Amino acid sequence: MGRMKKATVFSKICRYLSLFLKKLMNFVTMRRVLTRVVNRVLLSELFTPAMGIEAEIQTQGHRKLVVGLGNQGMEGTRHSVGMAVLGALAARLGVADRWRGDKHVSGEVIVSEVEHTHVVLLRPRLLMNVNGVAVAKAAGKYGVRPEDILLVHDDLDKPLGKIAVKQGGSARGHNGVRSCVDCLQTDVMPRIRVGIGRPAGKTSVEHHVLGRFSSEEQKVLDSVLVQSVDLLLSQLSQQDSRPPSSPAGGRQAAQERRERERAASPAEDSAAAAAHGP
Repeated sequence: MGRMKKATVFSKICRYLSLFLKKLMNFVTMRRVLTRVVNRVLLSELFTPAMGIEAEIQTQGHRKLVVGLGNQGMEGTRHSVGMAVLGALAARLGVADRWRGDKHVSGEVIVSEVEHTHVVLLRPRLLMNVNGVAVAKAAGKYGVRPEDILLVHDDLDKPLGKIAVKQGGSARGHNGVRSCVDCLQTDVMPRIRVGIGRPAGKTSVEHHVLGRFSSEEQKVLDSVLVQSVDLLLSQLSQQDSRPPSSPAGGRQAAQERRERERAASPAEDSAAAAAHGP
């Protein structure tokens, strides 16, 4: 009799757990669907054709777009560390006073040049989950190919002080990157992943990423910003003669590019891995 009771209790627990997991999965799925709908609605807003220097950049030389992912109005938080990196890059280039709001791309932009390459810096003025809207609009306005868009964002799976380059592929759970993949309809965009570490103790992930760096972390962050800018400038200075890729088949294009890079410069790949960690 006792065994039967235990079996019944265990069966009920399993059933409740199964129902809970189903509801959780439905919530996550619905949130992703809702985010995609918002992306589509925002992308449907028309914006005027490029004029002046924006028009010139579409017809002259190679061009790249560097994006600092983050939340509008929360630039000092861990989740918006990509924006901090963009600010440091603008300062290094001597153009920090040239940020201007551009309602047509839902963000702040700077048009500059690095090693004869036209570069557009973008800080979206949207929530992280729909950052891709600003990225897609800017790519269209300035005529930048998806593979020439550098996304700079936070990474929970790396401790503060670690930086890595990811050549396209999965969003790995990052909502800002997922929005970019959804809006651009490809995953070939290279990324600079800036570690922020996971929360300690009972601190929730949400509270951790939306919180500000402590005074001790800020000391490490100062060094991280310098290293991130060095890495960005190295990426922007690389010569590129690749033909434009189609929006579809992003993963395959990214894999082909990685294979070409490994074949061309295995020594550089090894050095980069040693410098920036796993």
